[in-house]
Amino acid sequence: MSTAKKIPQRQCIGCGEMKNKKEMIRVLKSTEGPIFIDATGRKNGRGAYLCPSLDCFRRAVKNKGLERSFKMAIPKEVYESLEKEMTEIDKQK
Repeated sequence: MSTAKKIPQRQCIGCGEMKNKKEMIRVLKSTEGPIFIDATGRKNGRGAYLCPSLDCFRRAVKNKGLERSFKMAIPKEVYESLEKEMTEIDKQK
């Protein structure tokens, strides 16, 4: 019998859906403090996952998904820079 390889699943902080880790976008809070999108998905720090859509990002902002994941208040400037990056990703689809 062969064993099937497990595919890592992550939950979107916007819509709450479980999806494959590779399909999702990782938002990272590094130990130095800045919050940014981790394109590689391998950098050190606390990560939260989002579907690659602007709609899920807006839901995460509205229901404070990032603030819960990182256990801290997130400044408005960080949300604005993340929204710009998410807009670029959404256009690429």
